[in-house]
Amino acid sequence: MFLSCGDCLFDLFAVPQEDVSTIALSGRIGGSPLNVALGLARLGHHAGYFTKMSGDLFGEKIRAFMEREAIDQRFLIPTDRQTTLAMVSLAPDGSASYAFYIEGTADRSIEPEEVPQSLPAEVEVVHVASYSTVTEPTASALLQLVRQEAPNRFISYDPNIRASIEPDLDVWRAKVAELVPLAGLVKASEEDIAQLYPGRAVDSVVGEWISAGAEIAVVTLGEHGAIAATSRGETAKVAGRAVTVVDTVGAGDTFQAALLAGLKERGALSRAAIAGFARSDVEELVGFAVRAAAVTCTRKGADLPRRAELGLAPLV
Repeated sequence: MFLSCGDCLFDLFAVPQEDVSTIALSGRIGGSPLNVALGLARLGHHAGYFTKMSGDLFGEKIRAFMEREAIDQRFLIPTDRQTTLAMVSLAPDGSASYAFYIEGTADRSIEPEEVPQSLPAEVEVVHVASYSTVTEPTASALLQLVRQEAPNRFISYDPNIRASIEPDLDVWRAKVAELVPLAGLVKASEEDIAQLYPGRAVDSVVGEWISAGAEIAVVTLGEHGAIAATSRGETAKVAGRAVTVVDTVGAGDTFQAALLAGLKERGALSRAAIAGFARSDVEELVGFAVRAAAVTCTRKGADLPRRAELGLAPLV
């Protein structure tokens, strides 16, 4: 079982209107780690979610969505706090920017004492990502969970920088420094790298994360694909796929879910297994993630692909 943790929100897209005095919004469920749970579930894997869940209209919709998509809800903490909302603006190339309505919302309010003291044995992976790792008290709660579980479970981490929520990049850098050594898998985008470490080459950051303790580090390069490296020195660069981009919302999360699913289906959800990867193993894993993310780019919002859409046989 994969346990994804943290962000849980609605992305709101503005629908063009002729009358300047009106605005229409189209809402889609989102949140980086929730998208990862969705991607894993759609690929046929058992995925659960840990967050604080609002009882408002948006929270009710998210619960119904989780039920429909077979995302395990047993780790949700109910609250009367409101659901986080994100206004999404799309550039002509389909890339997305976000403005968040987030003060005091549900997913930002997990207290450290609300972290489960133990997880069921079926949980193999804990995944954390994005603003929930840097906004308190949830950040302290998730760091506590990761430290608690890292000795016995595989940790997955995606910084997924959202400077509009926490503009102090030193806060993000400090969190990356705390979480990378605990993570078996670290995935980031080249935009994340540019924000965190201006002027640094992507491959130098990947090498730094490997030296810090990550077993495999992967950086997505948008239309140019992705690069990866392992602790044993295996490296790979995989080209991007030419598709007609509708938007890029959820593409990075699709990539992360595909990496995790790929590791699971190779029996490689452990540091030892990844340490045994040859270059061809890394290329195949990253190539699958590139292919999955490309599908999401052809659709509006975080509409992640199912196994059949990727030409995969059902899991037995």
